[in-house]
Amino acid sequence: MTTKTLIISAIMLLATSSAASAKEPNGGQKDKAKVTFLVSMTCESCQKRIEDNVSFEKGVTGLDVDLPKKTVTIEYRKDKTSPELLKSAIQKMGYTVTPLKAGKKDKAGDKMK
Repeated sequence: MTTKTLIISAIMLLATSSAASAKEPNGGQKDKAKVTFLVSMTCESCQKRIEDNVSFEKGVTGLDVDLPKKTVTIEYRKDKTSPELLKSAIQKMGYTVTPLKAGKKDKAGDKMK
């Protein structure tokens, strides 16, 4: 096989495998949940530290760290982790963590999503 043929074959193989994984039932939303925590972060270094560490926790599929509101919203796979394990992961970094209920208002009076 020539190099050109190998490259084309590899691209086609990658395209086929990504198309198959995109066909996950429920648009990939099966067994996913979100949890929001109020976290005692105080600066951009805290924000980056949380982003860098929590994003690699098992089962985490999405992460939003909002420094002004001091919130961390994590989307995760329920079959891989739990809110308790995610809370513990943030606490191990030295932060105080309080779970927020869905729809609860934060300090600024904005309704959480």
